[in-house]
Amino acid sequence: MTARFDHAGVRIALVTDTYTPQVNGVTTVVHRIVESVRAAGHPVAIVAPRYPSGDTGTLDELRIPSVPFPPYPSIRLSLPYRRRVFAHLDRFAPDVVHVATEGPLGTLGRRYALQRDVPLVTSFHTHFPAYARHYGVPVLAPLVWRWLVHFHRPARMIHTPGEAVQDELVGHGLSRTVVWGRGVDTRHFYPGRSDAGWRRWLGGSKDVAIVLHVGRLAAEKNLRVLIDAWQRAYHRLGRRAAFVIAGDGPEAAKVMTRAPFVRRLGFLDRDNLAVLYASADLCVLPSRTETCGLVALEAMASGLPVIAADAGGLRESVRPEESGLLVSPDDPAGFADGIVALVGDPARRQRLALGARRTAETRDLRGENRELLQQYAAIAATRSVPGGVPCAA
Repeated sequence: MTARFDHAGVRIALVTDTYTPQVNGVTTVVHRIVESVRAAGHPVAIVAPRYPSGDTGTLDELRIPSVPFPPYPSIRLSLPYRRRVFAHLDRFAPDVVHVATEGPLGTLGRRYALQRDVPLVTSFHTHFPAYARHYGVPVLAPLVWRWLVHFHRPARMIHTPGEAVQDELVGHGLSRTVVWGRGVDTRHFYPGRSDAGWRRWLGGSKDVAIVLHVGRLAAEKNLRVLIDAWQRAYHRLGRRAAFVIAGDGPEAAKVMTRAPFVRRLGFLDRDNLAVLYASADLCVLPSRTETCGLVALEAMASGLPVIAADAGGLRESVRPEESGLLVSPDDPAGFADGIVALVGDPARRQRLALGARRTAETRDLRGENRELLQQYAAIAATRSVPGGVPCAA
């Protein structure tokens, strides 16, 4: 590839260790950035993993071969092809490099920005220190924090989608952290997408309440509490509720073994996911590690009350008795009580559904997208300012 890219506008390079067609919250935000930058007429170059589907990228998109991460095969680790990544970015000549993840490709993107003296933006989406505790190695959490602080310190700006996480990062000396990336597309996710056919397929009757969980089926999602809560609720509700999961992951078999009454749909594309949300009656999210809880916002935008863990980003999105319920993340009985209460009280459920939609509308992503473009322009301008924002290695 020898062609030069278009020179108009602020030139943004995005480097990420997860991207389409993989389905997760980080990919959703990164793809949203790409689309908003392109819609504003700015050139964007992408460096991302190549997945088994064989997508090799386009002129402005470099796909790097990847291998499955053994404990979690759906996660791909890209090979450290430094020369290919650097050559792609040199041809593009970015004004800003935005590194969305801290994996192998993110490390290359960070190195490129520092070596080429290009302003660096990073994102802190995933609370890896908390993951260390969920995977039984809490002793590693301080080491993980040390790596993350080293990784993000050179950035002119660090995005994170939650205020609690922002406070943690600032407490670790990362003072350039801003809250960004917790907007939801309220035009794509909305109650009007409810489908009677989906309700019959999932519940068998319009009178059956559909209790939904959406997300990766992995240890950090607090699935032990979800399974226990759903077992308790199922035994109390019987045929008055249908329990549905949209998602997959290394804990999928365990979930289905312990809760065989659950209907698991796997990962859905965003159109079908929007229909599923709108066709359900409530959403249950017990994870304590969410930096934002984008699933909660998508569910709320679709008119679903959310029963969520009183922790992290979920606490910042769900307003008790206005858009849902908050429960201690270690209290399966509390989650079960919430499910039974909302299934048995359609009027309360409807009131919370309306409040959920109103809350989601305050997080509409259009304002955030405008803010992002302003941030990029301001950061790009610092490149030519002598004595601008320092960038430590």
